[in-house]
Amino acid sequence: MTTTSPLAARAGAVVAEGATVATHYGDPLREQRLLAEGAGLVDRSDRDVLTVPGADRLTWLHSLTSQHLERLADGTGTEALVLSPHGHVEHHLVLAELGGTTWADVEPGTGAALQTFLDRMRFMLRVEPALVTADRALLSLVGPRSPEVLAAAGLPAPEGPYAVAASPGGGWVRRMPPLGDGGATAFDLLVPRAGIAARADALTAAGAGLAGLDAYEALRVEARRPRLGVDSDHRTIPNELEWLTTAVHLEKGCYRGQETVARVHNLGRPPRRLVLLHLDGVSEDLPVPGTPVTSGAREVGRTGTVVRHHELGVVALALVKQSVAPGAELAVGGSRAAVDPDDAPAALDDTRAAARDRVRAVRSATIGR
Repeated sequence: MTTTSPLAARAGAVVAEGATVATHYGDPLREQRLLAEGAGLVDRSDRDVLTVPGADRLTWLHSLTSQHLERLADGTGTEALVLSPHGHVEHHLVLAELGGTTWADVEPGTGAALQTFLDRMRFMLRVEPALVTADRALLSLVGPRSPEVLAAAGLPAPEGPYAVAASPGGGWVRRMPPLGDGGATAFDLLVPRAGIAARADALTAAGAGLAGLDAYEALRVEARRPRLGVDSDHRTIPNELEWLTTAVHLEKGCYRGQETVARVHNLGRPPRRLVLLHLDGVSEDLPVPGTPVTSGAREVGRTGTVVRHHELGVVALALVKQSVAPGAELAVGGSRAAVDPDDAPAALDDTRAAARDRVRAVRSATIGR
C-alpha cells in the first residue's frame, strides 16, 4: 500500500479522504493557470510502478499488449494496453525503456493485478516483472516553462513525445504529449520514493510551483486524455478512445483482443465515442464518474472525469453513443449538457455552427461560478 506523500504535508495542501497526494494547495484555479501558462509540479506518486528487466522483456511484452514493442529503442517510451479476449481494456500502461529495463506506470491500485497477470504469462522466458511502487514514485512537471525549469534544476528535458533520459540520483525524465489546449508541455519524472521531497525542493527552487491533482486533471480533460476505470468502463474497447492512436499498433496482430480491435477499425464505427461535454454548472456538486448522460428519457452515455476548468467552466469527458448528434440537448444529473463542437464526427462539419451555439448557451450558466 502506498504511503501518504511528503508533499501532502506542504503548506495549503488539501488531501481527499483515503488519498495519498494533494488534491490542491489552496487555489485550484490558480494552479490550473500555473500549468497552462508557467510550470507546475504535480504529485502523482499514487500511481503504481512496475519494472520488467530481462533479455526477453520486449518480445514478451510485444506478445501480450496492443503495442509494437519488440524493437522499442533505449531512451524511448510509449503507451500500451492489455485487453481481454473480447477486446475490452483491462490495463493501460505508460512505458519507458532505459538501460535494459522496461518501466511501466499504471493507474493507482491496478499494479498488483497487472503483476499477477504478467507472472502468469512468464512461462520459461527471461523476464522478472516486479511491482516497485514502494520504492519508486512519479511526479509530473507541466507547463510551457517546464523545459527551462528542468534545465535550471540540472535535469534533462528530452525532446519529442515519449523520449526518456536518465536523471541524476536514479530515475528518469520522460516527455509526454502536451496537456490543456496543446500549450502545456508535460514531463513525467520517476524518482526514488525517499527522494520525493528533495526533488520537489530542487524543482520549486528552479521556478516551478506546486499544483494539486485537480489542476492536472482539468488540463487532462481539456486534452481529451482518458483514464482507465474513470473514463472507461468494463465494456470499453480501444476504438472508442484516443488510445487507438497512442497505445495500439494497428498493423500488429497476435495479441489478446486483437480481433475485436481490427474488426471495429475496419468497420470504422465503434459503438461509442469519447467527447468533451460542457455542463451548465447549476449544481455545486459535480457528477461522479458513471453518471448517465441522457437525451430526453433515453440514456445515451456515461460521464467519466468531471472538472471545473479555469476557462471552460464545468466540463466532463463522456462516452456517448455514436447516434448522439452535435447540438443534441443532453442532461447529466440536474445539469444541461452539450457536446463540444470539436468532437463532432468529421463528416458533420455543416452542423458545427449549431453545436457551438448550443455550447455557448450551456456555458453561459457557468460564467462567474
